[in-house]
Amino acid sequence: MIVGIPRETYPDERRVAIVPAHLQQVSKAGHQVVLEAGAGERAGFGDAEYRDKGARLLPKRDDLFRESEVVLQVRGYGSNKKAGRDDLARTRSGQIVVGMFDPLSEPEAVKEIAGTGAAAFALELMPRITRAQSMDVLSSMATVAGYKAVLLAASRLPRMFPMMMTAAGTLAPARVFVIGAGVAGLQAISTARRLGAVVEAYDVRPAVKEQVQSLGAKFVELPLEAEDAEDRGGYAKAQDEAFYRRQREMMGRVVTESDIVITTALIPGRKSPVLVTAEMARGMRAGSILVDLAAERGGNCELTRADEVVEDKGVTILGPTNLPSTVPYHASQMYSKNIVTFLVHLTKEGRVQIEGDDPILTETLLTRSGEVVHGRIREAL
Repeated sequence: MIVGIPRETYPDERRVAIVPAHLQQVSKAGHQVVLEAGAGERAGFGDAEYRDKGARLLPKRDDLFRESEVVLQVRGYGSNKKAGRDDLARTRSGQIVVGMFDPLSEPEAVKEIAGTGAAAFALELMPRITRAQSMDVLSSMATVAGYKAVLLAASRLPRMFPMMMTAAGTLAPARVFVIGAGVAGLQAISTARRLGAVVEAYDVRPAVKEQVQSLGAKFVELPLEAEDAEDRGGYAKAQDEAFYRRQREMMGRVVTESDIVITTALIPGRKSPVLVTAEMARGMRAGSILVDLAAERGGNCELTRADEVVEDKGVTILGPTNLPSTVPYHASQMYSKNIVTFLVHLTKEGRVQIEGDDPILTETLLTRSGEVVHGRIREAL
């Protein structure tokens, strides 16, 4: 089949769906690759690298969609509502599109994709089972976000991370508090520890305590009981407001004693829970930094504004929404491995097959033959 890689059109999106090093895997599966000219340049991969690995370059986006039987993207329509709308007219019946579509938050967009007749696969819905780990784009991109969040905070903090014993005196280490010990949180912990900070972390799931401690951080235990703290996919489940209120009251001391707070509590398809109130943030010492990785869905901090830097009472609140794009070379490398593994998994005898009861297929397939076929999206609609 002919597999097309278009240039990403989301504002400031610098990633690319496939990097040149992974084109050989696509070829071995029996597919040919066409690339929209310049698709990889912002990630650090020139057209010549793709050509050398066997890809054919097309100068126009219309030509790429017309020739491609399978289109692989980072952000499809839904996660790229404004600029991505133009691609709906280019998408045709029977075509296969794979990428991130933000379907739980944008079910109406999924309905529009269904109207094209294309079969769309949302990689955000990849089941968290062992054999799908190498296709898990959320974990890959969360790894990048957790790492970069610490670097953002470190670059703005008016003090250094490690303890230093110098002729000019001893410098105390920075104190970092990470709320949420999923993939992003664990990577933030690891990065902060490597930089020399004293790190504490909290998660509603008691099972992650050992993971936090294994990275050299202290696990903050609050006398709170959460019912069904973890869903079957391993994600933290949303709790009621009474739980979050008690949680905020008990976390207040740790937040105010920290130099950096990094929040990571995202719930797919829902508004992010407020874990740090304005009062808690204002209680931090002047010069402190809060990085809110849940900013795209409202934020875990009451003061967060998506993609803005908020200064309040001497405390800086950062609300980045697309940190992986700021590290496009390695973020693209990881995403590429995920999406190519997924493509090869679905390929049988040189064709992408969308029949069967494999959960890797059924839980990511959004649309087919003009219909929305994913159960959760149909419920949302």
